[in-house]
Amino acid sequence: MTNDVKENKPLRDISIRLIQNEAELHAAQNLRYKVFYEEFNAIPSKEMTRLERDFDEYDPIADHLIVTDKRDGEDIIVGTYRLMTQTMANKHGHFYSSKEFDLGKLMNSGLSIMELGRSCVMPNYRAGPVLQLLWQGIADYVSTNNIDIMFGCASLHSTDIDHLAQPLSYMYHNHLAPEDIRPRALDDRYIDMNILPPDQINEKAVFSDLPPLIKGYLRVGAVIGDGAVIDPQFNTTDVCIIAQSHHVTGRYRKHYERKIEKEIPSRSKEQQTDKNLAVAKGTA
Repeated sequence: MTNDVKENKPLRDISIRLIQNEAELHAAQNLRYKVFYEEFNAIPSKEMTRLERDFDEYDPIADHLIVTDKRDGEDIIVGTYRLMTQTMANKHGHFYSSKEFDLGKLMNSGLSIMELGRSCVMPNYRAGPVLQLLWQGIADYVSTNNIDIMFGCASLHSTDIDHLAQPLSYMYHNHLAPEDIRPRALDDRYIDMNILPPDQINEKAVFSDLPPLIKGYLRVGAVIGDGAVIDPQFNTTDVCIIAQSHHVTGRYRKHYERKIEKEIPSRSKEQQTDKNLAVAKGTA
């Protein structure tokens, strides 16, 4: 998979859908490897290095959105996002985020919840429509599956808490989740985000410097859990983000259905079953 693409490619060449077979899952994992490990210097296992794929035990049970660009008659995966409903997580035993955060309040809220994760986009596509198209795909999936709340780990690319004092404090003071659904970093990994008082935070500058993914969440009304967690494998500091689904479905579906003049395709329950059977069941 190469990064030699033309700038300002027309939207009609780019489409979004769920993976349909094991080969597409492997291609999405290869893109994740290139972004997480080669670009951002995460630490892969020996098997990941050998296969040049990022994978874990959650991949076979989750759904995976992919954005593809048709080049020379072939669909090239240029963006991906992993989606895991509570039903999927229950079959596995837990969500990925539960390794870092106590999700008890969310899981006992009576709401239909879904975890978002493993988001990445090929570098030359990050300034174009791909990020917004991923949001549109999420909006379609949320509507189809009647999801009330989306959540997941969002990363700041540093493990230096002093360096991250401004963004962590900004999110704590301005975007803390309501108590009744608020995840909390696990006690043995908990990092207090309340580092600086509000009057020492340049809110405009901090928001401008946030990673695009976190800014996208906050723009649709997302809120943050209590406490951050350092992820040594990915060299990041993670926060738990929670978003009400109707904020995403309303904003992005209306916008992009006007642009592409059609709905993003969604799959039937029968197609969902077929896909689950096609994905690799084992992980190395």
